[in-house]
Amino acid sequence: MPSFANAIRTFQNGGLSHNEFLAQIDRVLANDQGNSARLLEILKEEHTNFPLPPDVYEEVQRRIEHRGDTRADGADDETRVQTSPVPAIPRPHPPPAPEREAPGSDPERIKGVGDTLNGRFVLEECLGFGGMGMVYKALDLRKLEASDRNPYIAIKVLNVQFRGHPKSLIALQREAKKAQKLAHPNIVTVYDFDRDGSMVYLTMEYLAGKPLSQLLRSPDFKGMPWPSALRIVAGIAKALGYAHERGFVHCDLKPANVFVTDSGEVKVIDFGIARVFQKPEQDTEATVFDPGSLGGLTPAYASPEMIEHLEPDPRDDIYALACITYELLTGRHPFDRVPANQARSAHMKPLRPKGLGLRQWRALRNALCFEREGRTPTVARFLQDISGESRTLTYVGLMGSSLVLAAIFSAGLVYYWNFRAGHGSGQAAPEAAPEAPPAAAEAPAAPSLAAVAPVLARVPCAALLPALEGNALAVRGYLSKSFGAARLKEMLGAVPGIASVRVDAQPVRDEECPVVEAFAPYWSANQQAGRATSIQTKAPRGELAEGDPLVVNITTPGYDSYVSIDYYVLDGSVVHLVPSPRARDNQAPPNYSATIGSLGNWVISKPFGTELIVLVATPVPLFDRLRPEDEPRADYLKAVAERLSQIAGKHGRDKITADFVEITTRARKP
Repeated sequence: MPSFANAIRTFQNGGLSHNEFLAQIDRVLANDQGNSARLLEILKEEHTNFPLPPDVYEEVQRRIEHRGDTRADGADDETRVQTSPVPAIPRPHPPPAPEREAPGSDPERIKGVGDTLNGRFVLEECLGFGGMGMVYKALDLRKLEASDRNPYIAIKVLNVQFRGHPKSLIALQREAKKAQKLAHPNIVTVYDFDRDGSMVYLTMEYLAGKPLSQLLRSPDFKGMPWPSALRIVAGIAKALGYAHERGFVHCDLKPANVFVTDSGEVKVIDFGIARVFQKPEQDTEATVFDPGSLGGLTPAYASPEMIEHLEPDPRDDIYALACITYELLTGRHPFDRVPANQARSAHMKPLRPKGLGLRQWRALRNALCFEREGRTPTVARFLQDISGESRTLTYVGLMGSSLVLAAIFSAGLVYYWNFRAGHGSGQAAPEAAPEAPPAAAEAPAAPSLAAVAPVLARVPCAALLPALEGNALAVRGYLSKSFGAARLKEMLGAVPGIASVRVDAQPVRDEECPVVEAFAPYWSANQQAGRATSIQTKAPRGELAEGDPLVVNITTPGYDSYVSIDYYVLDGSVVHLVPSPRARDNQAPPNYSATIGSLGNWVISKPFGTELIVLVATPVPLFDRLRPEDEPRADYLKAVAERLSQIAGKHGRDKITADFVEITTRARKP
């Protein structure tokens, strides 16, 4: 049987996980005949030489003191506290009254394994610890009575320091409320919060598995293969992306707050100190209490901005995710666990992990940037870049900061085109450059976009963007089916100096022409500016079947904006996705990226065919109040035309941007 001191040293050296350590302490205490005072002295000595985590020290101290109490009280036949873990199987009846305290016992003492909260939750095993307190596996006696097949939950009990904070109960209540909103497969499900005397706690789903920190801290861990690491990183990224979309930054992402279940699922836990970076006026809670005032962060994973107490931003979580990614690949922290502000001052630079491709390394290095403005802006961008996925024409994912979504627009404005001479550098090149003319022939005059613009302006029902490379012209965008690409090529081929024309335009039904013409000027300006405003569907090639959820990715322009997402249905109506009674929040910060509809808010139904979804961003709200969730298309376009004209006159036409995406829907096959 190992000695008490050896158990502590083995844990400090990484030879035991947290759970294994506490189980071994229980075994040592059950067999060690030494005086409790002596054991406390040993604990203090070992802690002085190599400090234990505060919560671990506190838990071991509690168990030693508890051991002394039970030995002194050994003549009592009634078992009040069980220090060894309770068998993890459903029992036919509750254990004998562990919730009743012995006369004269301290009702304020720390709860631990063997204790019962509110006569209902029996704490059976310590699962881990964090900045807010200890997490236990607990048997729910009410579920047991009801013969629930899974009567176990997880309970987070606040530690002494946190309970002593005057705002601790408020913090836990806010954590529960916020976490309940984060219903995602990669985020732990939070049920409720409660208190037992001065002891406050949070109940959540019980996960069978282990925290990621246990894997990373094991002595023989030297990194894992890229595919295995990417699976974990993707799970974390999806959880963060979902939370960011709803206005929450985790603020304390670290390996201990990532849980890998026995079935391989990745769960992010403990949004307890996440501060709301979305602060609409109606959210009075955001101005009353800020959980960040509790000072909870982990220096090795906190961005410089977090350490400097700046307003939270999704990029703070991206820094932490990049640190975790680096550890998964190498077994080491990128800056040897030095806090980011100190690592920046020391000009520390991480080494490229072996076997990591250049593109992936660039993505990881960007996410580890010490300056927020230079850091990867969104989780979606980080995941795409580091996974090596290629971008499509409608890929979203530009800059990101914080979230809220907004407004509606459309316009029956007269179609116009505004091309700048010489613009188009950096646009998509044609498939092949034209062959050089014979040496004897005189080279044709160099074409210009200024000569192309008037031709495109004559094309009805179109939103087109030209690009020149030499005397080869490429045009992309949206074009009426009835007009056709062949006719457009013929018109453009007659422009002086044009040797070849390539048209890459999505066909548009005649019924969609009023929509395309209304937004074409704003689409054009947006494309010329680098497509800061964008929309794409999550479905491959935009193909959706009956019953599928409609999910879209969006990015917003480089200024505070209000956005609307409108779905133009085949039956002649328009459905307002954002803002709407289902998604009221609509204000977006500069260069933000988000996923809309991931909760299954909108589901595909009849009629089926090709339909258009439009994203528009404006500098002010388009309407003072919500419009009906759906309305006739013509009425809406008329109302939006008037309002967009007012906004353009006051704020400038360049402050209105738009993007389109087409979807193809069909009936689900039986």
